[in-house]
Amino acid sequence: MNQLFNPDNPLMRFITKITYSVYLNILWFLCCLPIVTAGASTTALFYVTLKMAKDEEGNITKEFFHAFHQNFKQATKIWLILFGLGAVLAFDGYVFYHMRFENVFWTAATAVFLVALAAYAIVLMYIFPLLARFDNTVPAMFKNSILIGMRFLFCTALMAVIHFVMALVVIRIFTPAVIFGEGLCAMLCSYLLSNILKLCEEQNIQDVPEAQTEADPGAEVDFS
Repeated sequence: MNQLFNPDNPLMRFITKITYSVYLNILWFLCCLPIVTAGASTTALFYVTLKMAKDEEGNITKEFFHAFHQNFKQATKIWLILFGLGAVLAFDGYVFYHMRFENVFWTAATAVFLVALAAYAIVLMYIFPLLARFDNTVPAMFKNSILIGMRFLFCTALMAVIHFVMALVVIRIFTPAVIFGEGLCAMLCSYLLSNILKLCEEQNIQDVPEAQTEADPGAEVDFS
């Protein structure tokens, strides 16, 4: 019985991380409330969950707000760009859905729209974890998000499934599961991303400096 409640027991470590993910989800949600801070909040969330994936988390609250403050300016720029692009894509989707013309132009335009939507989704899933781990320019962050997302398509698909299943559970099955929400999704995605980001560092991937917390921020790696 004592072994069961040992903090080093795999089951207890798992329960602890789930508890952390719930707490992080609350922090993330509260810090997203002004809307404009959603980018910084999401970056801070991944900063902590990426550490959790490597069993390197310390004071959860302190690390979250440290990353929130450290990445606020760049994360906000990225979020505002993504918000604007998302609004444009939402409007285009509305127009395409209601037009539904059966001609070559509509088919081609819809195909372009779907490709743009897929690219947008890839960037949305990767750019904040990258910002949490690396230091780079905004254009380079967008570029590297696409490159990594396309290179590791299986991971990209799994991350999309994680978010889709969580949304499905909350909307259609058990609404109180929202307490896990983005915190649990970020933690699961961080386990998938941990080795990928480590591989990126080891392979010296282009335009992405070494991890902020692990190496010289002036060093660069190569994603191509």
